[in-house]
Amino acid sequence: MKKFGLLVVLAIIIVSCETETKKNKITVTYPTTAKVDSIDTYFGTDVKDPYRWLEDDRSKETEAWVKEQNKVTFGYLEKIPFRKAIKQRLEKLWNYEKLGSPFKEGDYTYFYKNDGLQNQYVVYRKKGEGEPEIFLDPNTFSKDGTTSLAGLSFTKDGSLAAYLISEGGSDWRKAIVIETETKKIVEDTLTDIKFSGLSWQGNDGFYYSSYDKPEGSELSAKTDQHKVYYHKLGTSQKEDRLVFGGRPEEKHRYVGASVSEDQRYLTLSAAVSTSGNKLFIKDLNDPNALLIPIVNDTDSDNYVIENVGSKLYIVTNRNAPNKKIVTVDASDPKTENWVDFIPETENVLSPSTGGGYFFTEYMVDAISKVLQYDYEGNLVREVKLPGVGSASGFGGKKENKEFYFSFTNYIMPGSSYKYDVETGEYEPYWTPEIDFNPKDYESKQIFYDSKDGTKVPMIITYKKGLELNGKNPTILYGYGGFNISLTPSFSIVNAVWLEQGGVYAVPNLRGGGEYGKKWHTAGIKTKKQNVFDDFIAAAEYLIDNKYTSSDYLAIRGGSNGGLLVGATMTQRPELMKVALPAVGVLDMLRYHTFTAGAGWAYDYGTSEESQEMFEYLKNYSPLHNVKEGVHYPATLVTTGDHDDRVVPAHSFKFAAELQAKQAGKNPTLIRIETNAGHGAGTPVSKTIEQYADIFGFTLYNMGFEKLPNQAVVKEFKD
Repeated sequence: MKKFGLLVVLAIIIVSCETETKKNKITVTYPTTAKVDSIDTYFGTDVKDPYRWLEDDRSKETEAWVKEQNKVTFGYLEKIPFRKAIKQRLEKLWNYEKLGSPFKEGDYTYFYKNDGLQNQYVVYRKKGEGEPEIFLDPNTFSKDGTTSLAGLSFTKDGSLAAYLISEGGSDWRKAIVIETETKKIVEDTLTDIKFSGLSWQGNDGFYYSSYDKPEGSELSAKTDQHKVYYHKLGTSQKEDRLVFGGRPEEKHRYVGASVSEDQRYLTLSAAVSTSGNKLFIKDLNDPNALLIPIVNDTDSDNYVIENVGSKLYIVTNRNAPNKKIVTVDASDPKTENWVDFIPETENVLSPSTGGGYFFTEYMVDAISKVLQYDYEGNLVREVKLPGVGSASGFGGKKENKEFYFSFTNYIMPGSSYKYDVETGEYEPYWTPEIDFNPKDYESKQIFYDSKDGTKVPMIITYKKGLELNGKNPTILYGYGGFNISLTPSFSIVNAVWLEQGGVYAVPNLRGGGEYGKKWHTAGIKTKKQNVFDDFIAAAEYLIDNKYTSSDYLAIRGGSNGGLLVGATMTQRPELMKVALPAVGVLDMLRYHTFTAGAGWAYDYGTSEESQEMFEYLKNYSPLHNVKEGVHYPATLVTTGDHDDRVVPAHSFKFAAELQAKQAGKNPTLIRIETNAGHGAGTPVSKTIEQYADIFGFTLYNMGFEKLPNQAVVKEFKD
């Protein structure tokens, strides 16, 4: 079915490209990438893949290509006259104290804190009213700040903790166990943990998940063999007990285990894709108990949120697209025995528990609404939030009669509040002191018509008094996939954009989870074009209503959002001036052959499952729709050289195609972060550098010779 050729030549051919943006001009020379004779045949159709060799991100040839591309890209970026000023403004605005909401473990209250420009957040703790002390400082894990804290789990009594670290942004984790009082390491490091939490059973050990780690290239990983192990303290990892996975009937891509708060039950979720999971339970009080199924198919999303004795509370979207909570006895938990506890509503449910209550957060047009229920299902109250935006953190242990939640929106930095579960009253716990005044800005939610008439919400944020003249630099950001919802949240980098008179617009596209399972499935597989149409319609709304114009519009998205940008810019290249695809899924014919890609088939389908699916994917795959003679927008592709989730080959090959076929004078560059992954745990210093480059590139290619708002950056000079 497939034909592969040999690598013909690896020489780098240098070509000149003169790029112009109105008055601005930077002449660049960048490499044209060597081509190979590689052809895949799908259902009788040959598809060339001339840049196949770039899929090996560990080869010397690819390493040389990365260096050459970065040399060209940074050579261009360094010539942008206000790049340094943007970086300095980002550093100044970023440099304020940031606190996470506190949480209780044992005798201590823990919280995350960043003094300002620290590369990683530090975990602090305090006992009672005592002075805080450092518990874990990830900034000491590595010299360059690229090793991050990726998870932290305590025993029920708080005497032991296990934490996960990620090196270089990798999804592979290491686990370290410490005694919390002394902070001494209890035993040697566990390795090769991936897509996993850590869940303790008593003080004896914990459950974790992993794949068999491949040798050499990550591309060879067997991602249908996710497994759950139990690690007993004091024993070698080689002795860890396999709990689930490995047998033919247990081939799943995402498996996770969790122990209930009362330590009675082990629940286990097993999924073959990013949507839908089987659910199992085991009574840990019975040494002879087996895992028994609660849900034995993957037609719905399900998890146990709570139990009172043998009474289980399960969150599910089974026959309830917007989710509901049901109850059932653990002795016979089959779905036909489920009883509605908190029924489905017209809004999407996201519940939590704490202090002996249920807290149900609902998304109402992507805005938070929180209700409090008792354990009998009676409504206690609606929690009146501080404003219109996103609330999170409602929850804690049953014995906690107060806990902390956070609130934010696009113009309000996240603040923490101390909540009394009995009275429903709350008071500010921590409010950031930042050099940004939210009162100068506003966010407006509008609804626009997509191509097929579907109403889509979008929140547009800008400085008050904005003149609708079509000349405002605008970033349109989207995602549209995997049931993920984009809700309002504050971003330092977006604040800098707003200061420069920029508009920031976020539509809630189909494929996301803002309106439940129906909204999600309206943007998957052979309906994926709906997502792109929603995004295009959002751009047209902004242009038609004079927020911006095609000369001042940039589109941006990451991961699945990178696919969104790639598809939009290849379908409607004239619609925007700048395209910013980040760590994107861009080769839709081969995405499922890389790392965890096969698990995304629920959303995308695969090129091998049917001729119809192959042709549909080929018709929108960004890599396969770059055409000769087309004037594409100025494009800055961004990725990490060792991203092991969305492999950098997607970005490498897409950039090579654009550089080879771009007909206009707009630059086509790729910025490759070295020793970096998919984005999580990226050091603050690298994030600041990246956004200085992104904003500098964007504004420069919109024709700005200087920053629109000089008053903000007057103290900074290149």
